[in-house]
Amino acid sequence: MRYWWRKEIRWWLIIGLIVFSIRSSLADWSDVPTGSMKPTILEGDRVYVNKLAYDLKVPFTTRHIAEWSNPRRGDVVVFFSPRDGQRLVKRVVGLPGDTIELRDNGLVLNGQPVAYQPIAEESLRDLAVTDRASSVFAVEQLAGHRHAVAAIPSVPALRNYGPYLVPEGHYFMMGDNRDNSFDSRYFGCVERKRIVGQATAVALSFDRENYWFPRFQRFLTALDH
Repeated sequence: MRYWWRKEIRWWLIIGLIVFSIRSSLADWSDVPTGSMKPTILEGDRVYVNKLAYDLKVPFTTRHIAEWSNPRRGDVVVFFSPRDGQRLVKRVVGLPGDTIELRDNGLVLNGQPVAYQPIAEESLRDLAVTDRASSVFAVEQLAGHRHAVAAIPSVPALRNYGPYLVPEGHYFMMGDNRDNSFDSRYFGCVERKRIVGQATAVALSFDRENYWFPRFQRFLTALDH
């Protein structure tokens, strides 16, 4: 038994520790179970998370070894919720020192209304017919960063908010599906150390409403492409 432990199990444990350490500190993927980021990210997408986008952390912790960048407005990031520690995927809309306001679902950044433009139908091709019928869509110009957003006029939602000053060392997060997102409007800003990394692409995608059939057209596609 001791020989078998030394020759077999120990090495598998070492390999497992190395693999999980890499996932913890360098790169990972995150499953998205809800529609809070539609139309950018759909239920059943698995997004690639670059954990070296901003810093290097001690494996299995939120402690930073080194930092070389900070999240920018428009980045899609993965973080631990300050409410319950759940891992979430949202978009950074407010940086430290920014004043955030929402007026009838229109974002106001530092007193200046953010511009919105019509969205191309091509950007909505992967959405279910029911989603297209119940939602309205636009392209949001957030500090030079273009991305799609959605609203659902028929449901009650927090469409007016603020103005709110983002404290130092914190970031204001919102889902792209503005009327169906539990985000910083409800649980407050996110401390810098809680941010895991930047979500940059859809690695895999499976249609939960169609027996988990693969959506091959979404495999390996960049977010906000």
